[in-house]
Amino acid sequence: MSSDTIQVSSLPLPPMQYVNQYTDEIIRRCRAPKPPPPIQDTYHMFGNTFNTEDSIIRPLESQGIKRLYPQHFDRRRELKKLNHSLLANFLDLLDLLVNCPESPKRTEKVEDLSLLFIHIHHLLNEFRPHQARETLRVMMELQKRQRIETANRFQKHLDKVMEILQQAIQNLPEPMDLDSKIMVETDLIMRQEKMDKSDANSDPCDIRDRIMCSIADKML
Repeated sequence: MSSDTIQVSSLPLPPMQYVNQYTDEIIRRCRAPKPPPPIQDTYHMFGNTFNTEDSIIRPLESQGIKRLYPQHFDRRRELKKLNHSLLANFLDLLDLLVNCPESPKRTEKVEDLSLLFIHIHHLLNEFRPHQARETLRVMMELQKRQRIETANRFQKHLDKVMEILQQAIQNLPEPMDLDSKIMVETDLIMRQEKMDKSDANSDPCDIRDRIMCSIADKML
């Protein structure tokens, strides 16, 4: 491995620059950097510190945020309530900005709006595992349908091939006709062999040569 590849794999790279190191050409030449090691303990994302042992959706209490709804609740109902509260607090903030812009309640309303947005965002994030399962289910259903369609097409081709083979078998001659043809060809071959043998055993001398030899024998 060249020195530039070792340097690339040893230095941390931004995400997009790291992805650019995995082009088809680089992979074909076996010069792609090694994958990063698994993250241990804690990591930083969006300015926050996360622990690998924590759950994907952390409770609000672990983030130091006051919970506005109970532990057991209906998410749809709570989202509607939060949406209504958000609209009411936004109208109150507009009223304060129009009538009393310097009132300290303006800061309280902004904090209330921020807290409501955090709760809405948290409730939506709690739907992410369900969304991931549904997305996976849809993908598996699509793969299943594609495999079934492929199997059906293969079965149609197989049936067509079997039909062609059956027609070819039906068009073959009957066994008796086949035997008779074989026997006829065998008789012809045997006759030809007998004729060849008789020709080989016959006298190769011409009849006139034989007459002349007979006359010469009598004169002696």
